[in-house]
Amino acid sequence: MADHFILQDVLVIFSVSIGVVFLFQKLGLPSIAGFLVAGMLVGPHGLDLVSDLAQVEALAEIGVILLLFTIGLEFSLAHLKASRRFLLMSGPIQIMGVLGFSMIGGMVVGLTVQKAIFWGLLLSLSSTAIVLKALAERKETDTHHGRATLGILIFQDLAVVPMILLTPYLGDQDTGGIGAALMTWGFSSIGVGLIVVAARSIVPWFLEHIVYTRSRELFLLALVALSLGTAWLTSLAGLSLALGAFLAGLVISESEYSHQALAEVLPFRDVFNSLFFVSIGMLMDVRVLVDHPMVIGGLVGVVLLGKFFAGAAAVLSAGAPIRSGILAGVALAQVGEFAFILAQEGQRSGILEPKAYNIFLSVSVLSMIITPFLIQWSPKLARRTEAFQRLHHWWTTHLSSSVETQHVKMRDHVVIVGYGLNGRNLARVLREMEIPFVIMDTGSELVKEGARYGWPIVYGDATHPSVLKQVRIEEARVIVIATSDPFGARRIVQLSRELNPALHIVVRTRYLKELDELHHLGANEVVPEEFETSIEMFTLVLRTYKIKKSIILQKADQIRQEGYALLRREELPELAHHLQGGTLGDVEVETCRIEEDSPSLGKSLSKVGITKRTGTSILALIRGVMTHSNPSTQTILEVGDILVLFGTRDQIRRAIAFVLDSKSSTV
Repeated sequence: MADHFILQDVLVIFSVSIGVVFLFQKLGLPSIAGFLVAGMLVGPHGLDLVSDLAQVEALAEIGVILLLFTIGLEFSLAHLKASRRFLLMSGPIQIMGVLGFSMIGGMVVGLTVQKAIFWGLLLSLSSTAIVLKALAERKETDTHHGRATLGILIFQDLAVVPMILLTPYLGDQDTGGIGAALMTWGFSSIGVGLIVVAARSIVPWFLEHIVYTRSRELFLLALVALSLGTAWLTSLAGLSLALGAFLAGLVISESEYSHQALAEVLPFRDVFNSLFFVSIGMLMDVRVLVDHPMVIGGLVGVVLLGKFFAGAAAVLSAGAPIRSGILAGVALAQVGEFAFILAQEGQRSGILEPKAYNIFLSVSVLSMIITPFLIQWSPKLARRTEAFQRLHHWWTTHLSSSVETQHVKMRDHVVIVGYGLNGRNLARVLREMEIPFVIMDTGSELVKEGARYGWPIVYGDATHPSVLKQVRIEEARVIVIATSDPFGARRIVQLSRELNPALHIVVRTRYLKELDELHHLGANEVVPEEFETSIEMFTLVLRTYKIKKSIILQKADQIRQEGYALLRREELPELAHHLQGGTLGDVEVETCRIEEDSPSLGKSLSKVGITKRTGTSILALIRGVMTHSNPSTQTILEVGDILVLFGTRDQIRRAIAFVLDSKSSTV
């Protein structure tokens, strides 16, 4: 019967989640907040549809384990290395900043030093799951503030281990003395060391032999054994099961089979995400919020503000621009899932009383619910920080004294925003063509690297007008925005157009859906990676069929010209309007091939008179590998020509009959 109750609870969770998240999506609200609200509704403190609290906690723990395992699969030691500046510098500063706020607040309300320290440890942790999902949904994982946030989150996850080991010494429990503590730390260090060794040698060797069997079932079993086994071993070493699951995913991510492993687990990831977020929402007791509204509301505000300032200061201390610091600070402002594990340790150690634990749960869950909305709002806050740009520019200049940030003295030049692969390739071509240019980037290490190679590169955040003026944007001819930050790109386009109305603006974007807004803000050319990827794909296919290179290049140019024109909604306002309104649902696009016995063979389109006689429009004529859009009326039809027809079903039917049937053509 217990199994039936578990199945019933899971069914209730997912059924209610579907309705709530669907409503949130219709209202344009974050899905994460919908899952948390769904958990509050079905939980033992809501509608009591799932009444077993122990079962709720078990579901939450399972959700954390599975979720962190999938997150670990998507990362690697290379990711840690790329974010090492934020990991090693900003991470400790963020935790120490929150700890300092907590110590001051604890003294004000009369807490003991031990309890104030423990509350600081609790509140310093942020939600890896919520933040990474929110950044992924907004396509900001690879942005500057995304990498900064990731580095701090990873440091927090690793810091959970010493926090858990320190907790008993802050309470009243008998810890066994310094010897026991050193032994525990030693076991934990050995465990982490073994995991690193396995990531480099044992796991790839093991998976290689498993893959050699060509058995998908055996591969899945090996993944399960590695994940559960690593989590169990790390728990023996004093680590949490959840952190062990994350490390298990990290181990597998270091092998050459990590992509296949992620592909096997990926279909379950969204289920794990929803289960985890709903489980977190179920922990919140609304009665505690009703009994202590002022206390909880005040604590939520203090936590969000304190963590925001601590996170922003930590990112700024690593030389990041103010905008990145603000966006990262907002993203880190909530209380994280690992804090629940630490809070349970605090209960067992006698530091956290039941009443305080319930208040902590309410504050934590509310901060998680608010976070997705804050992340949506954060770009607007970042745009209001231009007054602090000069102060921050002075700080970053002193922090990176070796970076050249002199005022640019040129005109009719190209401004390149972003020293990534696209920016470097463009700079190389411009140098060969002897076209003056200057590069801007917000990564101090990248700027130093570019300066060492002799590039005209400066440090600066192009989302601020004062920085754009330093590279003489008013005198520039072209600006190329090659960053991976979609919101920053929009801001740069808007500012550049305001500062130089005659400027030619070229911007890179990842997705087609961003074209309209970028053109509306003032961009002249938008290069969507989705569209260019599709062109590269058909180019590779045509090469396989030994098509001449000249024809392939001509075809690619034609697709670009036609495709970009069609993608610009303002160039086809009436068509876009009808498509949005659904009024073109009664028309179709069809093709018609000219055969040897066709009465239209050898005649021009004007003489055939398809449009005049049937009302059907000819969108294009395909001849061989060439596509001629809007063909001339003087075009002579040949065998094998394909006409692309547009009209109602009846019009197209009559047009095809007219082209192919000699009797119809005489009508």
